[in-house]
Amino acid sequence: MKLAGQSRRTIEPAADGASVVVLDQTLLPFGVDWRRLATLEDAADAIRTMVVRGAPLIGVTAAYGLALAMRRNPTDRGLDHAVRTLAATRPTAVNLRWALETVRARVAPVAPSARRAAAWAAAGDLAEDDVRTNLAIGRHGLAAVRDVHARTGRRVEVLTHCNAGWLATVDGGTALAPVYAAFDAGVPVHVWVDETRPRNQGARLTAFELLEHGVPCTLVADNAGGHLMQHGRVDVCFVGADRVTATGDVANKVGTYLKALAARDNGVPFYVAAPGSTIDFTLADGVREIPIEERNEAEVTTMEGVDEEGAPRTVRIAPIGVAAANPAFDVTPARLVTGIVTERGIAPATRAGLASLFPDRTGGPA
Repeated sequence: MKLAGQSRRTIEPAADGASVVVLDQTLLPFGVDWRRLATLEDAADAIRTMVVRGAPLIGVTAAYGLALAMRRNPTDRGLDHAVRTLAATRPTAVNLRWALETVRARVAPVAPSARRAAAWAAAGDLAEDDVRTNLAIGRHGLAAVRDVHARTGRRVEVLTHCNAGWLATVDGGTALAPVYAAFDAGVPVHVWVDETRPRNQGARLTAFELLEHGVPCTLVADNAGGHLMQHGRVDVCFVGADRVTATGDVANKVGTYLKALAARDNGVPFYVAAPGSTIDFTLADGVREIPIEERNEAEVTTMEGVDEEGAPRTVRIAPIGVAAANPAFDVTPARLVTGIVTERGIAPATRAGLASLFPDRTGGPA
């Protein structure tokens, strides 16, 4: 990622070799600060409070959290406790569980005295794999952007929801990976950035990182997407995912479903970009089977920002005493998804399509 013109990653091993530093995303875009995670509790808190967020980054942070836990208690009991603690932080993103089970499989067979080193190496491998995966997603998604440009002969207008750029990953991004690939390849591209209430990940994070990279973008209210599509101002939608079922249903930030409905009604291609680790081949019905995280109502009734002097402020925007519901995700049915962009290619949002790309996880196409 580009941060003040320098290449950084959202999570990096610290110089002491015994901790990691993460970019504190709760402070963006008004402040840039790095938080040191030295314990299991530090990692769990960073995930739970959304200091780090985005399914791939959550998974890698959890992996490092497990490695940090092995410094204190490398016993079987300590390993099980660490996995349970980290798994409970965010229930919807399947990458969290996948990363923990991947590291556990590497750590459990070795002697307790060797578990810290084994876990640290496994977490590092997951981080490097995430970067490679996102670059591949960008290459495959670039083809869809090039197709639009070849057909229209003008700048490609992309609409995205929430944040699935490099801030949601170790580096490179998922939904924004094709955008960065296109921009770097000289394909003219512009991004409509949904504000993404209630935490404003679009306004605070997506807009921030696109500006850092130099990609032209425009911030819009969440409910403006349908209007833009009706008037031919969106060529293609790219969103990320926190979980994809074996049949192609997609859980993503709440509001994604509405964008997919508007895209279908206006003939706009709607792509989901996600690594294979986000696909949960144990689930078939996303609406019924994917657990949807309910977050604190204060995220709905208040807003965070800075005042004219740049000081952070939280203000209430709803009447005192009003109840607020805060589902963090919704599920977009597979029938509304044009394709799922993975590191292995673009698959139809069907059981057979996903199985054709990941036969090693499904036993072959269904």
